[in-house]
Amino acid sequence: MPELPEVETVANGVHERIHGQTVRSVWTSNKPQTFKSPPDEIVEVVTGSRVDRVHRVGKTIVIDLTRSGDHAKEPAQFLVHLGMTGRLLVSTPDTPIPPHTHAVLTLSGGKELRFVDARRFGRLSVVAAGGHETRYEGPGSEPLTIGLEEFIALFRNRKTPIKAALLNQSLLHGVGNIYADESLFHAGIRPSRHAGRLTRAELTRLRASLKKVLTEAIQLGGSSVSDYVDADGVAGFFQLHHHAYGRTGQPCRVCSTLIKRIVIGGRSTHFCPTCQH
Repeated sequence: MPELPEVETVANGVHERIHGQTVRSVWTSNKPQTFKSPPDEIVEVVTGSRVDRVHRVGKTIVIDLTRSGDHAKEPAQFLVHLGMTGRLLVSTPDTPIPPHTHAVLTLSGGKELRFVDARRFGRLSVVAAGGHETRYEGPGSEPLTIGLEEFIALFRNRKTPIKAALLNQSLLHGVGNIYADESLFHAGIRPSRHAGRLTRAELTRLRASLKKVLTEAIQLGGSSVSDYVDADGVAGFFQLHHHAYGRTGQPCRVCSTLIKRIVIGGRSTHFCPTCQH
């Protein structure tokens, strides 16, 4: 599943290509698994709206809209969650439409925004103001901007393993399996340790490593370990810099100890038995 850096990369790429344009028309596949909002509502809200901004909130791509007609100046948002295999692509109309395309937005600039999702775990929805401003804020805190005291407070008295706590979207939204493993490696913390028993110094290191890993991954276009590509269909490169995730049985890049794999909360977890304590 695309995590924070991948979603950020896609959102930034889409923003560069479509912001300021008007949505001329919307086509949907009407496949029920894909839509949290009824397809007819999505068509009604998005058609004729201007794209003001495309950005990320947690693992959700948020497209801020200014509506037209009877709803002029009322803000709305088109929300795209990529799920396991979702792709949000900016394409020319003459580019063949890929199989499993579930939405196509025709834009005033002459291109199309296409949502493609083979496994249909992605979700599309809209948030309309309806007379008062409503904004999607996500389920948890933003890991790239959270302050130290707030970060430490998230894990106080928690008896779950720190790896499981990092994956809890109600605490920190956007962090997934890859970047939890990588952040814990760089912080020198074993993923099975109870979150509530970590010291202030350890949590300070973890916050710093989490922000550093996420920032570097965004700069490298995310990690392409499965189906992920950016808005142009291009793979990311951060997987070439992984120290723990997916490296079971390979030597640690720091100490040469073989990377181990365990399961925490039903998720594969990778760590170095020597570097992480």
